[in-house]
Amino acid sequence: MPYIADEHRRPSSDGLRARIPGWGADLDPADRPSVPRERTDLPTGAHWVIPESQPELQPRERSIEHAMLPPVFGTSAPLHGVSGAVRRYAYARFSEARAAHWLLLIAGDRIDVAGSRVRAVFEGRPDNPIAETRIRAEVGNHPIGSRFGRGRADTKHAWIDPLIVAGPAVLATVAVALVVRGLRR
Repeated sequence: MPYIADEHRRPSSDGLRARIPGWGADLDPADRPSVPRERTDLPTGAHWVIPESQPELQPRERSIEHAMLPPVFGTSAPLHGVSGAVRRYAYARFSEARAAHWLLLIAGDRIDVAGSRVRAVFEGRPDNPIAETRIRAEVGNHPIGSRFGRGRADTKHAWIDPLIVAGPAVLATVAVALVVRGLRR
């Protein structure tokens, strides 16, 4: 019999225990192995109920579901720039249960990646797609024999890899060329 939310049709605990072997085995606290951990009257040795909070040296993102930060939190990558503003907006405006919250966080990550790539170009150390994709290693180590007939998963997306790797650089180059051309006119 499927579960029905109506209280009047729900089977009793005794009926379920009689019909299903082992049903309700943990209802009796004496039979429950986690009961000592659930007791609140045992001495823990802690001198606090909630530990002392870590100082918040700069504003932190905080979900609207939670009134306070946990006592200890990470600060390895503080929010910054446009991506930080997008992330702050996601935390301030939307619940974690909403897709908009997570989509804005993903958009903030993509903005951060784009900003890092632009910053790397201006600092004189742009990405090197040839080194990052290890294409030179493929050329020297039996590229055809090792790629086909061996069940490699990357052969399914190999056709689009050059577009993903070189596409942004080509688009950026075309955009810069169009801007320069427009400025010359």
